Amino acid sequence: MEVFDRIADQLDAVGLPLFAVTLTALPRPHTPVLLMLHWHGFRADPERAAESAAAVPMSPVPGSALQLNPLWDALEWLDRAMLDAAWRLGAWELDREERRGCRTAGASGREALECRQAFGAPLFGDDGDDFMLAEAPDRPQMLEMGERVGYVHWRFRPVRGGVWRDVARDDTLAGDGGRAPPCPVRAAAGAGAGRLRYMLGRVQPVGEA
Repeated sequence: MEVFDRIADQLDAVGLPLFAVTLTALPRPHTPVLLMLHWHGFRADPERAAESAAAVPMSPVPGSALQLNPLWDALEWLDRAMLDAAWRLGAWELDREERRGCRTAGASGREALECRQAFGAPLFGDDGDDFMLAEAPDRPQMLEMGERVGYVHWRFRPVRGGVWRDVARDDTLAGDGGRAPPCPVRAAAGAGAGRLRYMLGRVQPVGEA
């Protein structure tokens, strides 16, 4: 699964900077995974712009949700794919979080909201066209299963192709904000409840050899 290649293709096609990249998977091997690209940009509704000479309010550009169908058998496999993408796109860190199903007894409304967000589902109603543009035919079934059995969620903020170029202080970055492969950070073996953070960036203190 070449996560980096899919992101690079979308960057070329959309032509906007990225705010964040996320991946969501069910805790079941060989199931589809959902790659989501969160764009930084605004657009006007073309129909409203054509009807009015006045200024038309701008709305955020919807994110992109892409279904990938890798034959993975362990979270470590998905970790490696995301580490490769995060490293090459200049991210400072990669977070992985394992979450329980929000239909579990005692689950909060916030857990339900975060579950819907992880699968790129609209927060209210059934029409998600203004929230996420999806090429993910199995997304409704993935969301329904995630609500029952839980899910795993990865997130990083890219510097190369992202909005973080002006605030990124990282001595490992090349001039374009990325890094050359391979990623030197190894994926953690096995699974574990809660949150795991992979640190990728580094700032060399002044005077350090």
